[in-house]
Amino acid sequence: MTRLILASSSPFRKAILDKINVTYEAVSPDIDETRLDSESPQQYVARLSREKAEALQTDYPDALIIGSDQTAIINGETIGKPGNFENAFRQLSDASGQKITFLTGLSLLNSHSGACETELVPFHVHFRTLTPSMIENYLTAEQPYNCAGSFKSEGLGIALFDRLEGDDPNTLIGLPLIRLIRMLENQGLRII
Repeated sequence: MTRLILASSSPFRKAILDKINVTYEAVSPDIDETRLDSESPQQYVARLSREKAEALQTDYPDALIIGSDQTAIINGETIGKPGNFENAFRQLSDASGQKITFLTGLSLLNSHSGACETELVPFHVHFRTLTPSMIENYLTAEQPYNCAGSFKSEGLGIALFDRLEGDDPNTLIGLPLIRLIRMLENQGLRII
């Protein structure tokens, strides 16, 4: 049986990977996540997903290593984790009536062969028109200050949306499971 490593300490990514009932270890990679000056958001998340997997290659020489990274874009601007109420309020105010695109870089590295498959998976969130009181009520209830875009779609954040658009709802939370299953099967790891 091939050893499977999730290069992440994210509880959200672990919960998604748990859905497919595979045995894996979650290990936090130590990489510099600074965006390079010349990088587009697409290049940035693809590079980070690959680097997260590659950072564990030496420690796990006979494994399949999953790397994933995500960024959010609204009106051409990259948005990150708000960190506090004020920033979250501003992000949600800006998102009101708008579309946010989440770009997730997904990499699967076969550390034995060195083969690495990387894909970029988009997911779009269309926001309702939000009033200041709706935003304040939501932030008070859920406090999503460590989430890019200032919401938790797996929780009350779903009430902020008009619609979601994408191939796999898991992508929004940070791990495109449908694509990952195909990648794992390409490496000989059958899921069902």
